Amino acid sequence: MGGSKMPNVEDGMSSLSIVNTNIHERLPIEAPLVSSYNDRIRPLLDTVDKLRNLNVMREGIQLPTIVVVGDQSSGKSSVLESLAGISLPRGQGICTRVPLVMRLQSSHSPEPEMWLEFADKRVDTDEEHVAEAISLTTDAIAGSGKGVSDNPLTLHVKKAGVPDLTMVDLPGITRVPVNGQPENIYEQISAMIMEYIKPEESIILNVLSATVDFTTCESIRMSRQVDKTGERTLAVVTKADMAPEGLLQKVTADDVSIGLGYVCVRNRIGEETYEEARREEELLFKTHPLLSMIDDEIVGIPVLAKKLTEIQAVMISRCLPGIVQKINEKMDNSILELNKLPMVMTSTREASRTLMNIIGSTKLSLLRILVQVDFSEFPNDQNMKSTARLADMLGQLTDNLQAQQQPQNVTGEFLIDEIKVLEECKSIRLPNFIPIPAFLALLSQRVDSIQSKPVEFITQTWDYIEGVLLSILTKYSANFPQIQSSVKRAGRNLITKIKEQSVNRVIEIVQMEKLTDYTCSPEYMTACTQKIASQETFINAVLNNTVCNLTSSGFGSFQISHLRKYNVQLLRQAFDMKVRITAYWAIVVRRIVDSLALYLQFSVKHLVNSQFQDEMEAELMNLSGGGGVVEKMLEESPSVSSKREKVEKSIKLLKESKDAVAAIVDQNSGC
Repeated sequence: MGGSKMPNVEDGMSSLSIVNTNIHERLPIEAPLVSSYNDRIRPLLDTVDKLRNLNVMREGIQLPTIVVVGDQSSGKSSVLESLAGISLPRGQGICTRVPLVMRLQSSHSPEPEMWLEFADKRVDTDEEHVAEAISLTTDAIAGSGKGVSDNPLTLHVKKAGVPDLTMVDLPGITRVPVNGQPENIYEQISAMIMEYIKPEESIILNVLSATVDFTTCESIRMSRQVDKTGERTLAVVTKADMAPEGLLQKVTADDVSIGLGYVCVRNRIGEETYEEARREEELLFKTHPLLSMIDDEIVGIPVLAKKLTEIQAVMISRCLPGIVQKINEKMDNSILELNKLPMVMTSTREASRTLMNIIGSTKLSLLRILVQVDFSEFPNDQNMKSTARLADMLGQLTDNLQAQQQPQNVTGEFLIDEIKVLEECKSIRLPNFIPIPAFLALLSQRVDSIQSKPVEFITQTWDYIEGVLLSILTKYSANFPQIQSSVKRAGRNLITKIKEQSVNRVIEIVQMEKLTDYTCSPEYMTACTQKIASQETFINAVLNNTVCNLTSSGFGSFQISHLRKYNVQLLRQAFDMKVRITAYWAIVVRRIVDSLALYLQFSVKHLVNSQFQDEMEAELMNLSGGGGVVEKMLEESPSVSSKREKVEKSIKLLKESKDAVAAIVDQNSGC
């Protein structure tokens, strides 16, 4: 990375200076990264910088970035300082407490421009005060203590000769909290580092101190988690002058899989100028008896600068096609999302047509779900499998009613209810005729015992259909939250009206069964003939005081001792009554269920085919006070308006990003 202009350097460094600089001339050169900057990679870096300026990363598109990681006090910030020629905060403990994003941009202006950005705020500074400004803004972000924050601080540097490049300095890894730090400081820093180094586009600049065992470094362990082969990890060994013994073996053995290799450096110490620091570094690696044995190609800040520039250029070339593909995919998705949003309506006519479309679409959906047995619109929602759900509810009703075909007597004694009714309905008549009032009285008792069940069934049925209707209305009015409550209220009012009509109709169906005793079903006579055949067996059992078992006739086994006090003629009539009411009750239950099934299908089809659209239109007009719902549709809701603005900005950003990379992609299409 580049920074403020550096003073003259020795002739031995001139091979890394700007193009056309004579090797024997002692001309001013730029910061080390500028030294290794050339026309071949500049277009690539310019393209990435354009994408960063457009802030394309907020669309989830990762850009190649150099991420600097290392254990606490390993010299990370000093490495960046040496690379860019920009003073950074230095000292004991954690110097970097927030992600410091350093964005360098080449400028034609002779005066450098430098500022900090965080949380939509801007703080202007200069080269003399940049370190102080970083410390103050860090305090504003992370507090004045020693805690850390994952909210980034961006340092912009516009300066002549500075390359367009970005590096991120992260807090150093520390395991033991100091005073003022939270107990989970290690977890906070680790999570922050992993977030930045995990993307495959990130170049990991792992800063290691020569004074420690590389295999025990926490930063090495973390980088290996996301980059097992080390193909995007470059190691920088600092403090070489403090631990020269065995350093050559460390960087050549590579026990920790640093795929991009090592560079050994000596950072600026104390108040050294950048020129003095580079001169001392060069002298150290040339004259030290141990360090001079390390290959010149892996020592020195200028070498590190060149390596970083070349590595990032390769990374950009490799990632660019994928970036273009992601931009295209994101833009296609954003356009699709925009097209799904409702159009901005400017007239009452448009709003009315849209409202009718909501009602019409809901009607078609109801038709598919309730009538045509087509659930493709909600394939994974079991609650929307309406025909099966309604069939199950009807089947449950049938089972409940059939279970009461032979309801228990109040006393629990066989024939007592029938005898009681017959005695109450006694009259002057032939003894072998069943009185119609007695039969109807028994029938009425049985109907009364089950009349709540059909009403419960139809109520539950329309409650369920109401839920289906509201789900569909919610779906089709989702883009119009300003009218959604009115539309759903109209749907609920419609179902409430139909439910009341249905309950009244079901009550009529049930009550009709109490007023007549008629059926044309031959099953009635068959059942009566079969059951009456056991009458003599029953009478003999009563007279002879034996156990009566009429299982074959459907009555089962029962006690008869309580019946001996009644005369035979009354017992015959009671048994006859029992046979008739039992045979007829099966017909009644089936007729009620059939009537409910037919009525339900009719009312559902009537709802879908004609009632829904007419009633909804009328209901909405009443709810809106003569057009209020339509007027509301002309006012786009804040949520939809915000979403539209966000999507449109995203499309604009992605289109500009696509244009920015178009030229460079064409140039590198063969790569």
